[in-house]
Amino acid sequence: MTARLSDLRRVDLDELNAQAELQTRVDRKYILPSGALPPVLDELPAGTAVLEIADRRALRYESRYFDTPALDSFHGAAHGRRRRFKVRARTYVDSGGSFLEVKTRGGRSATVKERVPVLRDELDEDGIAYATELLTDAGIPRAPWLARHLDPVLVTRYRRVTLLLPAAGTTSDASRGTIDLELEWIDVDGRLLSLPGSVIVETKSGQRAGALDRALWRQGHRPSTLSKYGTGLAALRPHLPSNRWRRVLDRHFAGAEASVPPTPTRSAA
Repeated sequence: MTARLSDLRRVDLDELNAQAELQTRVDRKYILPSGALPPVLDELPAGTAVLEIADRRALRYESRYFDTPALDSFHGAAHGRRRRFKVRARTYVDSGGSFLEVKTRGGRSATVKERVPVLRDELDEDGIAYATELLTDAGIPRAPWLARHLDPVLVTRYRRVTLLLPAAGTTSDASRGTIDLELEWIDVDGRLLSLPGSVIVETKSGQRAGALDRALWRQGHRPSTLSKYGTGLAALRPHLPSNRWRRVLDRHFAGAEASVPPTPTRSAA
């Protein structure tokens, strides 16, 4: 974590949510070399704060993504379908708690996310019922069948810094942004892909771009078509369709190779 982040005012989770609770929002994602981050941070406005929990500002996250055997969620993202969905169990490693999150996207660029606590990786009957309800409400075709056939497919791990950015004027609201470091993707067969030299910045605001977007733009960075689940799975499984993320894969994932887990040895009888 850079010195610029450590110098920012701390904010707790209650204040963050009170000032910038954006469950329905517009997300913009950027991926850039970690060395390009300090100049962006220098562009942030006065009053920018960073979430701190238990004296930590770079908090560990783990997300387990669920999909069907035919990868309906992945293909919905890969082909940019108007109505698509994502289901994951997110664990807040440092602050505690795991939640099942169902994200759906309609014809506009707003994301609607709902979540409930979960106690294990596989979906139990309550999780299946919850996913069925939200997918049905979003108009996802075959929602009950999809929810019933969701299995773990991919795990992502990273450290996240969360920023609270002040409103730019009387007509705008405070916004939030996240910076994800130490990026890792783990396939179900145990293969690990990491990008230690890259960071993913995500801005979360209303329809208008926030202060973090403008800081990124001034440094020459533009939003990327990027999905941690979709892009990561396409990088690990090159046979999958990846045109939607080809620019990001070619620029940031080129040369990154997944490590293969060692073959277990048999003990002598």
